[in-house]
Amino acid sequence: MSKFLSQAAVTEFDNEVKHQYQQSGKLRDTVTVRTGVTGEAYKFTRMSKGLANQKASQADVTPMDIEHSRQTANMENWNAPEYTDIFDQAEVNFDEKQELAKTIAMALARRVDQIIIDSMTAVTYNAAPTTIDEGTSIAAGGTGLTVAKLRAASRALSALGVDEDGRYWAYTAADRENLLSEEEVTSSDYNTVKALVQGEIDTFVGFKFKLIDDRTEGGLPSGINYAWHKMAVGLAVGIDMQTRIDWVAQKTSWLCNGMLKCGAVAREGNGLVQIANV
Repeated sequence: MSKFLSQAAVTEFDNEVKHQYQQSGKLRDTVTVRTGVTGEAYKFTRMSKGLANQKASQADVTPMDIEHSRQTANMENWNAPEYTDIFDQAEVNFDEKQELAKTIAMALARRVDQIIIDSMTAVTYNAAPTTIDEGTSIAAGGTGLTVAKLRAASRALSALGVDEDGRYWAYTAADRENLLSEEEVTSSDYNTVKALVQGEIDTFVGFKFKLIDDRTEGGLPSGINYAWHKMAVGLAVGIDMQTRIDWVAQKTSWLCNGMLKCGAVAREGNGLVQIANV
């Protein structure tokens, strides 16, 4: 590094990016996260259900024979670099540094969201799942997102024994528009006044809603929403978001870079619902 860039400036920039990264990501906190992973992949462990059996007098106990299976999250390397001369002097312009930190952090946060969405898309969905690795599909039915579909998704998860706490729903701006046209969502008789006054849907029918905008990374598949439980998807992190600043002499610029190594996998298909809205 150049003698004109102090370690304090590097540390401050790194802290700013990490702060923005934690604030801007939408889906990381909605899944199971394992950090500090070494290697190229991480195997999440899933235990099957147990069945209690009656104990006969003085007879040997009968093991439940619980099965263990593993789902592998393959990790990939990602970075968000940008050349800049904002650190040419010892005194850094705070506004410019803050904007660059936000840009790097949000690029990485959107990538993490996309990795999680892609892991959901990779699951096989069925109207009536026959295995634990299959998710439930809800057909479009000629309508957009409706309260009836929310109820159907909730019923599907509950019927499969999915915990009611920790359920999430990812949807688009168009889906929110459709949902806000329904009286049950906007009426204070059914929902909080936030949906009525601010046009925001926070929690409804047991789901915590996450709005996914139209993104260059891909976003949600066209016409598709996902509902899931936090334990149904695993995110493995080998290198959590970190920054590096290097002086590139031939460009007379600093290369500011945010780096991340992670991967996601569906741990249990039964904890996922794919909803078609078009």
